Amino acid sequence: MISGFTADDLLQCYRQGVFPMAEHRDDPDLFLVDPEYRGVLPLMGFHIPKKLKKIVRSDPFVIQVDTAFSRVVEQCAATTADRPSTWINTTILNLYGQLHKRGHAHSVECWLDGKLVGGLYGVSVGGAFFGESMFSRVSEASKVALVHLVARLLAGNYKLLDAQFSNPHLEQFGIMEIERQRFHAMLAEALQVHGNFRAYDSLPSSERTGASAIQRITQTS
Repeated sequence: MISGFTADDLLQCYRQGVFPMAEHRDDPDLFLVDPEYRGVLPLMGFHIPKKLKKIVRSDPFVIQVDTAFSRVVEQCAATTADRPSTWINTTILNLYGQLHKRGHAHSVECWLDGKLVGGLYGVSVGGAFFGESMFSRVSEASKVALVHLVARLLAGNYKLLDAQFSNPHLEQFGIMEIERQRFHAMLAEALQVHGNFRAYDSLPSSERTGASAIQRITQTS
């Protein structure tokens, strides 16, 4: 267990390829994880299922970035019928809130009729983005957020999208399981790059639609 863990410590952990978790939401302690096999979503070759492409093109949600970061993390931490327990505790909420204020943690949000209905959050360091968690309160919302995240990372010259662990939900997007040593090598290369998370925002609105996001991704696949 870790004591006296700070936001500076957290950033250093990401640079070293490890990340914190908690045993459960009510446990204030953290432990560090450096998996033997790491789940990585390929930015060059990210796969969008046919059904999801149709949904993304229809722009069912208003996509926002960093307008409700704390709420996104809280929603990711919330228990649901499908997820009775989570690893996001108060310590994590506070630490990532500090990273957000420093410009290192970001949220991609899906809004519908003025309500936050889905999204994800993660940490940006150099040319690497570390996806932490996602949630949906409306069908497919988190998947739509993920597609928009990938388009944003491509526009910002990112080289690595870490998903931590592979799971059936992410297999549809082409997630790869790679050995720890290879991941650390990929991370070292990505940290030499300056990823610009905000580059996407300077594009004309016509290039920030769902259809444009799909086009940007498929051109690199």
